[in-house]
Order: sequence, then C-alpha cells, then structure tokens
Amino acid sequence: FDYQELLHNSTFCLVPRGRRLGSFRFLEALQAACIPVLLSNGWELPFSEVIDWSKAAVIGDERLLLQIPSITRSVNADRILALRQQTQFLWDSYFSSVAKIVLTTLEIIQDRVHTHISRSRLMWNSLPGGLYTLPHFSSDPTHFPFYYGVLGKTPQQEFTAVIQAVTPLQSPLQPILKLIIAMAKSKFCAQIIILWNCDKPSPPRSKWPSTTVPLTVIEGERKTMSGRFFPHDVIRTDAVLSLDEDSVLSTNEVDFAFIVWHSFPERIVGYPARSHYWDGGKGRWGYTSKWTNEYSMVLTGAAFYHRYYNYLYTHYLPTRLLSMVDQLANCEDILMNFLVSAVTKLPPIKVTQKKQYKETMMQQGSKSSRWADPDHFAQRQSCMNSFTSWFGFMPLLHSQLRLDPVLFKDQVSILRKKYRDIERL
Repeated sequence: FDYQELLHNSTFCLVPRGRRLGSFRFLEALQAACIPVLLSNGWELPFSEVIDWSKAAVIGDERLLLQIPSITRSVNADRILALRQQTQFLWDSYFSSVAKIVLTTLEIIQDRVHTHISRSRLMWNSLPGGLYTLPHFSSDPTHFPFYYGVLGKTPQQEFTAVIQAVTPLQSPLQPILKLIIAMAKSKFCAQIIILWNCDKPSPPRSKWPSTTVPLTVIEGERKTMSGRFFPHDVIRTDAVLSLDEDSVLSTNEVDFAFIVWHSFPERIVGYPARSHYWDGGKGRWGYTSKWTNEYSMVLTGAAFYHRYYNYLYTHYLPTRLLSMVDQLANCEDILMNFLVSAVTKLPPIKVTQKKQYKETMMQQGSKSSRWADPDHFAQRQSCMNSFTSWFGFMPLLHSQLRLDPVLFKDQVSILRKKYRDIERL
C-alpha cells in the first residue's frame, strides 16, 4: 500500500510512543490532515505553551488502549471537520518548514520575555496565527481585523482617507483637490491625511480646500513608495482609505465601499481590479490589467483596508522586498495584495465602479503618470515572481464576486435608490 495515500485517506491516525515519548508520525498526521490519536502518557506536545492541542488531536491514555475505538466513533462529523481544519492550520502556520519551527520558537521566547505585550492563546490558535499577529502593534485581539467575528466586535464606523501626493500643487482644478472635497463630504470620514512625497515643499494650508474634517499634511522624509503604507500614529481609525492623487471617486462610491468593507474588515475592498495567471510557455506568473470575469487583486490607489496591514507591511516584510519596491517606484500595491491574501487566505473584494477611476488613465501620454512608462507593466510582471519566491507560494486567489448596491441598475425610480449618484457617473 501507499503510506502517504493511506494517511490522506484516513480520518484518525494512531500516534503511539516511539523509542522516546514523541514520534515523527505526529507531524506526518498533521501534514496529511489526519487527526492524531495520541497514545503517549507524559508527552509534552510541541509548543503546548501556546497551542491548544485539544482542538486538533484526540489525546488518549495508553493504559486504556481498548477504549480508543469507541472514543473515535463518538466524535461527530462537525467535530471531525473542526479537528481536521485545525490540523491544517497548525501545520501550515508553525510546522511546515524548519524556518517556521525556528521562528515560532523565537516568538514564543519573545512572549515569555515581554509578557506585558505577549500574544493571547486566541491569537496562536486562530487564523491567521501568532506569526502574523505582531504583539508590538497590540496585545488586545479586538485591535486586529481577524477576531471581530469571534469576539462579537465590529470595526469603528469611520475611516481615514490617506492620499499619496507626488506632483506639485499648481492648479485649482487638479484632481487631488476634487478628491479631498469628495472625501470630506462622506459622513464616515474622520480625517484626511496627505502624504506629501513630492520633491517640492508642501504648499501652505491656505492652498488646500476648507473641509469640515481635519486635514493633515505629512511630509515623507525618504519619499518612497513603501512610505504610503507607513503606520503613522495620526491614523486612529480601523479603516484606511488608500488613494492615489489622481483617483476619481464620488462621495457615494466611497460611502458604499466603506459599508462593504465594514462587513469584511480583514480584506482589501475597493475599485480597480487586476489579476494574475500562470504563463506555461514562460514558466512564470503573469500580471494582467484586462477586464475579465475574475480578478485577484484590488489596487490600493482606491481601496479600503484595516490599519493593521500598514504595521504588518512595514514591520513583517523583509527589507529587500521593500527596497525593491522603492527602487522601482512600483509594485507596492501588488505587494500589499500578496501580504493580505497570504494572511487571510482570501481574495479581495471589488465593488461597483465607473470604468474610469483615474483621470490620467485617459491621458497615458502624460509625463507625470506612471502609466506612461513603458517599463511599468514589465516591472509588475517581474514583481509578481519575486514576491512569490519570497512567500514560497502564490498567495493570490481569484474571485468572481463584485458587490453592487441593492437596486443598482434596476428599472425603478432613481429616487428609491440609496446610492443613486453611482449610476449617474
């Protein structure tokens, strides 16, 4: 018989003691999603200081061996599914490579040393796992987007608009000024932040529009692409609306996207969508901006996400990836999508948009637009494969879901529609 096939086709796997208390069959069972039935009294299971093994294994008594068949038969189908799912989560998070085992060990030691900011057992035993929940951000699970549902919490009912500005302010008709006014009209907007990454000094406050919400200009010290995802202390809301300076969005579009994000706070929710594909001829991943029936990325030129991802992007990703993004002045949006999909194991969510979401998209010859650079697309292709290499797998997932307002494009009076301006755009 084929041992690996037998493992994968089994629901329970006996793991008796070997020459010592432990046995390598334990990890084999975890990898195969076979529920370990442990028969080794006194065995301290790996990382048991933080991992609740009762959620992934059946812990038996080797002195009562004859009771094991009745114990396994008493486990109902729902419990079996939950146990098997947990074996896969624990294997993937902490045991699937030597690097993860070492990193998990180091993080547990760090939690021992810094007990005041250590992770809770909920963080270690629930998706996305302890390695993705950085305790220096917070030791309170309610501050992370992954645990709202488990803890019965919801995100705040407001957002911070963060606009990346890279061109000087020269005309009262520039898109960024229209964008600021549209954001300020949203009833959910708590504040607007301008990340001034232009080589010229930022204009005085009198040059910016008057708004009913606070408007703050932050001058980037290094003026890098990765700087748009820096976790600035001034960002206090759970939701961040990331915007390019030439994005064209109405208040209605923003309000609807925020309502959608509020129901899916762990995901990126926005408008401009892109996709990836496997190029068999070249043996590498490809990137496409074609409008198709599916997508795997939502670009952060107009998208909502949780502010924790700013912290994770800045402090979790390796310096070489961030340096690559900064050197190219490209791909920071792709890297954020890679990160969020790797953490959540879910695709982003696209919401209704008009076909044109950038003014510069209609002026591809504009020297100030990155879209005018012939190397821009080739760089993004290359980024896809560099990012995949570091993650060790392709985290992006395809989706065919698009969320529209109820009554959108329905043949009823426009007065009955809540987000009526979306259809007028």
